[in-house]
Amino acid sequence: MLIDANIIMYAAGADHPHKRPSAALLERIAGGEIEATIDAEVLQEILHRYRAIRRWKDGRRVYDLTRQLFPSVIPVTAEVLDLARRLLDDDRQIMARDALHAAVVMTQGLEAVCSYDRDFDRIPGILRREPDA
Repeated sequence: MLIDANIIMYAAGADHPHKRPSAALLERIAGGEIEATIDAEVLQEILHRYRAIRRWKDGRRVYDLTRQLFPSVIPVTAEVLDLARRLLDDDRQIMARDALHAAVVMTQGLEAVCSYDRDFDRIPGILRREPDA
């Protein structure tokens, strides 16, 4: 299963209804109960978001913890980008990052994407899961 950046950032962020289930999921991944991965775009999203909101110290910490939890990162290859482009051609409402993550799920044969982003539900062949409450 591919973990979207929003899961990581909710777990690391301020109090929110998604914080506890997100943190619990990451703890289960760390404990080996759930097999999951990230792609390089997830790390880029973390870097981008924390820099944009001028919380770089927090961003470094979240990035470093994410790398510890996910030492192997799926690269964003030309094959992934080509498929993402086709997904964007098929549906004008899908955002580029969502298409990229969906393309990673498809090219890697992953079971699902774990995300709160309901836009994944629009993409044929993509199963979206949310962390259990």
